[in-house]
Amino acid sequence: VSSCHKQDIQQIKGRIWLGVEWDDPQRGKHDGTYEGTQYFKCRHPRGGSFIRPNKANFGVDFLAAVKDRYGLNDEQDVQRGTENTLVFGKTVEFVGMDSIAEQQSENKMKFPSTSTSVSGVFSKLRILALNQTEIMWTEVLFCAPGWPALEELYLTSNNITVLERPDNVLQTLKLLDLSDNQLLDGNQLHLIAHLPRLEQLILRNTGISSIHFPDAGFGCKTKMFPSLKRLAINDNKISQWSSINELDKLPSLQSLQCHNNPFMDTEKNPETLRQLIIAKIGQLKVLNKSEILPAERKGAELDYRKIFGSDWLAAGGNWNPEKNKPSEEFLAAHPRYLSLCLKYGAPEEGELKGRQPLTLKNQLLSKRTEMVKRVPSSMTIQRVKGLLYRLLKIPGSELKLSYESSKLEGKEVELDNDLKPLQFYSIENGDCVLVRW
Repeated sequence: VSSCHKQDIQQIKGRIWLGVEWDDPQRGKHDGTYEGTQYFKCRHPRGGSFIRPNKANFGVDFLAAVKDRYGLNDEQDVQRGTENTLVFGKTVEFVGMDSIAEQQSENKMKFPSTSTSVSGVFSKLRILALNQTEIMWTEVLFCAPGWPALEELYLTSNNITVLERPDNVLQTLKLLDLSDNQLLDGNQLHLIAHLPRLEQLILRNTGISSIHFPDAGFGCKTKMFPSLKRLAINDNKISQWSSINELDKLPSLQSLQCHNNPFMDTEKNPETLRQLIIAKIGQLKVLNKSEILPAERKGAELDYRKIFGSDWLAAGGNWNPEKNKPSEEFLAAHPRYLSLCLKYGAPEEGELKGRQPLTLKNQLLSKRTEMVKRVPSSMTIQRVKGLLYRLLKIPGSELKLSYESSKLEGKEVELDNDLKPLQFYSIENGDCVLVRW
């Protein structure tokens, strides 16, 4: 049975009617308008109805319903527990909660349009969920003075598109969930960036395509989100790695969730993708719910430093500190590169040379045919797989590479690290690279 979630009492032609908006709009007849006069508003043009008061059942409160259903009485079965809790003396069973939860999570509430006076009613409220209630951010700010101790606020699926700066409210907030609201753009985040105690921000499926902190330059920390430790940006439209570079500016960030964003499609190998994100965000300790161990971080940073070493030199980098002046374009793309060179030393010249062409012989085992391509020994396994993808139309994640040395007959070596260059495995001109899938 559908339920009505909005009631409005009006007097039409001398008779009292109730205006209701149905959760199932197919049960309605109009949008709250009768003979040209709109008595109440509906989200759906045919979601409303008028009914007589004697036809309406206003129900009972939860506690009364539980007592009636289980035959409880105040004296024997219900005791006062800790503050704001009740303890029932009999087992209370809820049947079919999973199936009905979807119908009961869209309570449409009417919020004040002007600032409310502060009272002590919610002075100790710490956690508040207003999901799917159609509350707007302006209404949140109007109500917020009444929540002086609020720590967690959940506002998912409310059609929130724009934010405003919270002035002297929400200053105790530690968690904010804005998931499933299509924010106008990533700049909306700047308006909530100075909540002093905010530690967790959940932005799943908010439509943002970029993240930028304009107050901080390359290698510097932003003053925005000073306490933010955990950030979730899953299921968004972030397509550029520059947004991941920007996250390194957050001074307290430790945990990131970023699944299902277009930038992740630029790298087919999930392990390589993970290493790139780790190398770009220096203080990160957990990525997509998986802990980053010190050895993993060191390996990712060392490989990153080598992979982009040739680009660093081409952009004006130099082993001589006085001449080491890479371009602004390179620094924008790799803002941590110079700090990694300070941490581990610049990549050795030998790691970046060895550019003599090698023969990459791809033995296609299923057809027993061969392709011959000449590639530099500095090419990484990742880029080799990219070349093979263009040739074979097989994703790199499905390819297994190994090689046979012309000097060690019968010995096959697996090429198991996508971030390593061919020369790391001592591959020489004339060696044969085997490709399996």
